[in-house]
Amino acid sequence: MKPHNPTELGRAVMRFFEVYLPTLRGMSAHTIRSYRDALVLFLRFAARDARRRVEQLTLANFDGERMMRFLSFLETERHNGIATRNARLAALHTFARFLASEHPEHLARLQAILAIPFKRGGREAPIEYFESREMKALMRGIDRTASFGPRDYALFALMFNTGARVQEILDLRVRDLRLDAPQQVRLHGKGNKVRQCPIWPGTAKLLRALIEQRRRSAADPGDVPVFVNGRGAALTRFGVRYLLRKHLAICATDVASLRDKRLHPHSLRHTTAIHLLKAGVDVVTISHWLGHAHLNTTMRYARADIDLKRQALAQVFPDVLAAPRGGRVAIDGANLTSWLRRL
Repeated sequence: MKPHNPTELGRAVMRFFEVYLPTLRGMSAHTIRSYRDALVLFLRFAARDARRRVEQLTLANFDGERMMRFLSFLETERHNGIATRNARLAALHTFARFLASEHPEHLARLQAILAIPFKRGGREAPIEYFESREMKALMRGIDRTASFGPRDYALFALMFNTGARVQEILDLRVRDLRLDAPQQVRLHGKGNKVRQCPIWPGTAKLLRALIEQRRRSAADPGDVPVFVNGRGAALTRFGVRYLLRKHLAICATDVASLRDKRLHPHSLRHTTAIHLLKAGVDVVTISHWLGHAHLNTTMRYARADIDLKRQALAQVFPDVLAAPRGGRVAIDGANLTSWLRRL
């Protein structure tokens, strides 16, 4: 069977990812992967919407009306939040600008895409994370005797231990691990920034057992991905999402609170941040731990946890309700000023 020649759209996609983003724009590998995920989602949707295979799509299939339907699909069927919807649109806007420079004959169609506005976020969405008992239930529900049980257990243990982004975990190679004391991992974060993160001896033991067999068979043991799929290739973000959903479905039968939460792989990062805050770790240390570029990003977690709010309430004028029966608490000017300062 004669192979299909690439369409104009196919050739444009190749130039976009092989030349434009990495060379002309100098974007990091993490950003390029994010753009790739957005375009993959759109191409799959467009193929279904146009009733043709992905390889049959053309530039004519990349239009404003279809883009609007795609954004609606993200929110209604994939249940993406406004931030995720806007991130996908930003990536596709960049691709549309690239196409406009390469194929000006399609400018009118591409301008319709660029005219689609970002949606206002409104109130900040609540941060979903695992409570202690929920995290224990997730780990307890993984069958470590199954063929991929040790991998899944080590994966989620490391994600909780480090609070790393999913892609940072998936990019790990054996050479990035230090499994002897002091145990730590080297994470490659956004903006090509590298940071070291300590891990528990128990986590190091899980990782050592996971990679030992593959290390003997690899030509370059240090370059072996730490987490691989059934075909031996590096695990993907979609794969991690699938694994989390699978194990959540098992443990949610015993922990009712898990059924009402919209948890995803990034929730494990949120969980680490919240638990560090509860342990009394200062916000600056947590910010460096998680690889945040701005401290305000870390401060979201201080606003998210109800237990921290309860602790704060107990420390701010806790005796205000401890009035004698039948009486009222007398607050003079000095007390009131002191109370306000403590707020």
